[in-house]
Amino acid sequence: MLKKRYSEFNFEAGCDEAGRGCLAGPVVAAAVILPKNHSLNSLNDSKKLSAGVREQLASEIKLKALCWAVGIVDAAEIDAINILNASFLAMHRAIDQLTLKPEYLIIDGNRFNPYPNLLHTCIVKGDAKYMSIAAASILAKTARDRLMLQMHERYPQYHWQNNKGYPTADHRKAIETFGSCDFHRKSFQLLPAQLSLFSK
Repeated sequence: MLKKRYSEFNFEAGCDEAGRGCLAGPVVAAAVILPKNHSLNSLNDSKKLSAGVREQLASEIKLKALCWAVGIVDAAEIDAINILNASFLAMHRAIDQLTLKPEYLIIDGNRFNPYPNLLHTCIVKGDAKYMSIAAASILAKTARDRLMLQMHERYPQYHWQNNKGYPTADHRKAIETFGSCDFHRKSFQLLPAQLSLFSK
């Protein structure tokens, strides 16, 4: 069972991101501050939940959290600063938007660029250990999936409604056939042969 909190602070924010390993689309992060006593007992790592359950839990998190926010870094920014820094920037943007100032941050993973004037702890597989990080993983994943569905409307040939920008066989085949578009991360290896692809 996931733990409710890591520290003794009242306003402990859990942070996580989604889309770090994708070939296209933004990296999206969320920050969530949950009440000390909440009833979100079915929270889990977003990767272990179905899309329907994630959406249901996302609605519940938004209702029951003390505050929550989402930060986005697009493909062009990812190419400019690299995906690791982009992931940290997305988390910072989410924290920036919290309506309550957090007293402590718990971050999924093993690295983080410190947020000004806030202590933090990095927790490997934190989304499977702490409820606020799990909540952040769900909000980040559902927000990013919605963005990818919107992008799919513009570029249906990449099948983003199914692969969400991840490097699946059908996504790579579409890149090979149609080239890359403005939502692709040009600094990533889009094809195994690492062809030079330009937006079409």
